[in-house]
Amino acid sequence: MSDQPAKNNKENPLKDIGTLIVMILLSVLGAIIGVQLITTLGVTPNTSIIGALFAMLLARIPMQAFQRYRSVHTQNLAQTVISSATFGAANSLLMPIAIPYVMGQPQLIMPMFTGVAVAMLLDAYLLYRLFDTKVFPASNAWPPGVAAAEAIKAGDNGGRQAWLLVAGVVVGLAGAMLKIPMAAFGTAFIGNIWALSMFGIGLLIRAYAQPVAGLDLNAMYIPHGMMVGAGLVSLLQVIQVVRAKNADAKTTFTQPAKEVRTALGLGAFGYIAIAALLALASGLYSEMSVGMLIAFVIYAAFAAFFHELIVGIAAMHSGWFPAFAVALITLIIGILIGFPPLALCVLTGFTAATGPAFADMGFDLKAGFILRGYGKDLRAELYGRRIQLFAALLAFIIAIPVVWYAHYGYFAQDLVPPVARVYAKTIQAGAQPGIAHSLLIWAIPGALIQLIGGPKRQLGVLLATGLLINSVMAGWAVVCGIVLRIIIIRIWGEKGRTPMEVLAAGFIAGDALYSFFTSVFSAKK
Repeated sequence: MSDQPAKNNKENPLKDIGTLIVMILLSVLGAIIGVQLITTLGVTPNTSIIGALFAMLLARIPMQAFQRYRSVHTQNLAQTVISSATFGAANSLLMPIAIPYVMGQPQLIMPMFTGVAVAMLLDAYLLYRLFDTKVFPASNAWPPGVAAAEAIKAGDNGGRQAWLLVAGVVVGLAGAMLKIPMAAFGTAFIGNIWALSMFGIGLLIRAYAQPVAGLDLNAMYIPHGMMVGAGLVSLLQVIQVVRAKNADAKTTFTQPAKEVRTALGLGAFGYIAIAALLALASGLYSEMSVGMLIAFVIYAAFAAFFHELIVGIAAMHSGWFPAFAVALITLIIGILIGFPPLALCVLTGFTAATGPAFADMGFDLKAGFILRGYGKDLRAELYGRRIQLFAALLAFIIAIPVVWYAHYGYFAQDLVPPVARVYAKTIQAGAQPGIAHSLLIWAIPGALIQLIGGPKRQLGVLLATGLLINSVMAGWAVVCGIVLRIIIIRIWGEKGRTPMEVLAAGFIAGDALYSFFTSVFSAKK
């Protein structure tokens, strides 16, 4: 790595007006990409590497004004803002307000938008407080963060690594054009191998259960029950880790142990406050008794907290987060409790908004953690992490007006995220016979698998995550990636790890670029 970026390790690139303007433009671009893709394709790509590649290209312009972008820390901020804006705009802002639109409740859009915008900002801040603690260690996988960091390092180092990155991008683009989920394939090179193995198994079981055994797992609510059991055990494991005084005694974290309890307490209070304000602003007090209203506020806050932690844990180990699916589970439980449709609409939007910003912030901070030297200089690490938080919050704040003004045009054309229609149909259908029994029965194996794997492997949560996603190609991509990863390590040992991670970064970048170009062309149409 060049000496020049290291000298800027303790500087704030956002103080430079030129850099700040570029970050603002990238935030706007990220928000537009997120809104366009989630309404047309129903997915939100990880655009972090696109931001890093853009900053790398600016750094290659032979003019003095662009030399500032040669710093890997400035490039890291570029990937932070564009990914934050993309996930924030699509998952945390547009998708929640599409639910009341689809349900014919336009009066709920404004209070919902206000509530989820605050929840999004709280999400990012909580992950900042929890990053590199015993609950969310920086040493864990966070695969997209590793990919972004390796891409930036390869571009900075040049030579063989840069060419390896280019080759990975080309292969990633070609694979994505052939409808191969190259992001999943690349992630298998980086993520927690135990967690990813269970994730891949879950994907393949879901894909082949219907054609081979004639079982529709989704209709039987098997994945949902598995996630309920695994998720509840995972929450208990988090509580156990927080309370354990001697846990991970050999591991050094950059955040003090007391920070975990403080951050979780802040999150609990924040979600209760947001849930209460949403209930008040949306007029739920006229729909429910006082007791039911209090129950709704408590359950909504718990569901948001549950969603955030499960999404964050899955993202940390595998790079995938089942945000939509876990929100659907909390909705189903809300239906079984007996909340009225208006309350369920608010509940679903609020719950679905928490998690994506939380997970994405973890990816960004992982990239920064690697580029700043794995926390060896504690002061520089904490300062750089704070600058990343400011950059992410800037991106989220910019995404808020972009989404608010964009949603009028999209809704006028009846363009909404497809999952919003799924939520609306689920609410309108109400409680189906046998759901409670199925959730209860299948929660047991989910809980047992999670218990056996422990908090570091998250086997139950990742198996349930795979079962919730219907993508046979992603399943084979993950499994093949894991097999190839094992072969490479067996042949080359630790020497093969860095080239493998650079290639993985290229695969993920190629997949993201394909999504970006798809977004541009679909927007033109």
